[in-house]
Amino acid sequence: MALDASREVSLSRKAMKAELLDAETELRLAYAWRDQRDEAALHRLITAYMRLAISMAAKFRRYGAPMNDLVQEAGLGLMKAADKFDPDRGVRFSTYAVWWIKASIQDYVMRNWSMVRTGSTSSQKSLFFNMRRVQARLEREAAARGDKLDRHQLHQMISTEIGVPLRDVEMMEGRLSGSDFSLNATQSVEDEGREWIDALEDDSAQAAELVEDTHDREQLREWLLAAMQTLSDRERFIVRERKLRDQARTLESLGDELGLSKERVRQLEAAAFQKMRKSLESQSREVQHFLA
Repeated sequence: MALDASREVSLSRKAMKAELLDAETELRLAYAWRDQRDEAALHRLITAYMRLAISMAAKFRRYGAPMNDLVQEAGLGLMKAADKFDPDRGVRFSTYAVWWIKASIQDYVMRNWSMVRTGSTSSQKSLFFNMRRVQARLEREAAARGDKLDRHQLHQMISTEIGVPLRDVEMMEGRLSGSDFSLNATQSVEDEGREWIDALEDDSAQAAELVEDTHDREQLREWLLAAMQTLSDRERFIVRERKLRDQARTLESLGDELGLSKERVRQLEAAAFQKMRKSLESQSREVQHFLA
């Protein structure tokens, strides 16, 4: 920990000693990197604005991420900005780089906030970084008016204030209300070491369901075999090639093999399905009559 702190101080001091670029020098370096891929120019440009990256990284320390990691992510954002920067647009590099640095840091914070992905849409990101601040302000204003907001009213006001759907506010409230817990953690000392994972419902198929499923599959197989027996040899061949193969054959290829037109094969297929449907309906009625 002390080593990390020392490295952080050293990096900050080095960044503060870096040169300040005037607009003309900055433009020349940006052109050198864009047009000639001059790595020396890129290094000088990034070094000059590393203080900006460190300053922005420091604003996100309250989210619990190590400062060294935040600075690293800010540096990555700065390098992306340098790679994407177009000096012909007439904008200072620092103005452009701010957005890339911020986006890189925010993505890192959200990726590491929870084992469960917190959110990836623009509304969810806006909520993650603004919800607590907006909520505190709304509660202060309500208290000053002598009002007391219930949870639904507060969520509705946050939704309107930030401009996001109400369901996103409710989802983010749950995400931010607690940290991750291991399913292997003990529930309590009274449970003699019982873990939370033992309380999860087993959603796999039970023995009775497996037996019923096997019986239904066998019954369906018998019905299909009986329905297939109502077809002629040619109809069975078409149905088998069209529906029972992993790679169904085309009407055209079957027509070439049988010496028929594509349309005639389609008609025979439709007639075969009609015969099978009648057979299956008949067998189904017989079963229903038997059960009744």
